[in-house]
Amino acid sequence: MELVRRQFDYWATTYRRTWKGSIISSFVNPLLFLSAMGVGLGGYVDDSSGPQSLGGVSYLAFLAPGLLATTALQTAVSESSFAVYGKFKWNKVYSSMTATPLRVVDILNGNLLYVGFRLATTCAVFLIVLAAFGVAGSIAGALGALLSAVLVGMACTTPVFGYSAWIKTDAAFAVLFRLGLIPMFLFSGAFFPVDQMPDTIEWLAYLTPVWHGVELCRGFTLGSAELWPGVGHVGYLLVWIAVGWLWARTAFQRRLVEASS
Repeated sequence: MELVRRQFDYWATTYRRTWKGSIISSFVNPLLFLSAMGVGLGGYVDDSSGPQSLGGVSYLAFLAPGLLATTALQTAVSESSFAVYGKFKWNKVYSSMTATPLRVVDILNGNLLYVGFRLATTCAVFLIVLAAFGVAGSIAGALGALLSAVLVGMACTTPVFGYSAWIKTDAAFAVLFRLGLIPMFLFSGAFFPVDQMPDTIEWLAYLTPVWHGVELCRGFTLGSAELWPGVGHVGYLLVWIAVGWLWARTAFQRRLVEASS
């Protein structure tokens, strides 16, 4: 655990030198999304009997937690795709780390810990913007939504870590983005209820981790969270994290052993 903490210190030091380049976009992106889609488009939706079709809430209140969960998805993929692949292929950071007392599992866990930190800070900023729009819910609800967003982010992070360590060329990321990131962003229930889609797509949405994250975040911010459905969502996301971590550990081990041979 001490080795993981020390490795996390490396990522934290790197972030301290670069955080200023991302802090503005962390505020501006949710502000633009909520203004354009939540307030602008939401006004038309609400005027067309939107609250009745959305469980009695405004479109802005419906959309906001969905955007929080999809922000976690986007942050996770950003920190786990080219950022991880490049450390194998281009700058050889991971290979350099193997020359230290760090084990492969320490390298993996330290990097995952850093991604968890990035998810927490990014989603916390997003929640501040939600609070400014009056759709963050209670303090307890906002904290629950933050934890849920981090959880869904990690459920997307670990398998993408495995994928990034497994692929041989960065062109393979096109498959990830087109068949994974974009469909989950659009069809996870963030923008409209998934039961509005054809049955096949609806059930595919239920299989994605992002839908479960959207449901958790929405339940907390709207104050409608229920115990057993929430337990099911959390359990499903934990399975994604565990399976993804096993894949990532195997892929990291194989890739770094190949690099050293």
